[in-house]
Amino acid sequence: MIFTKDPNAVLDYSIDWTRWLAGDQIATSEWIIPSGLTRMADSKTSTSATVWLSGGSVGQSYTVTNRITTAAGRTEDRSFIVRVEER
Repeated sequence: MIFTKDPNAVLDYSIDWTRWLAGDQIATSEWIIPSGLTRMADSKTSTSATVWLSGGSVGQSYTVTNRITTAAGRTEDRSFIVRVEER
């Protein structure tokens, strides 16, 4: 999945883990943010995780990863790309 953002925008990005969880629940959620982007805030529910990002350099693409651990002890990662462009 690729998202486009302006370098001055502050936007939220969410991952819905419902299908993968298959009835399990998110116990912890960690966001791995590359240098150049800034995590402004993050949150989670029992089935989804959200991060608010700002910054980035025009012309650059950044891979952002959400790592969760479930109540049952499973750990999994999902990543997406944020491409920064003047808008």
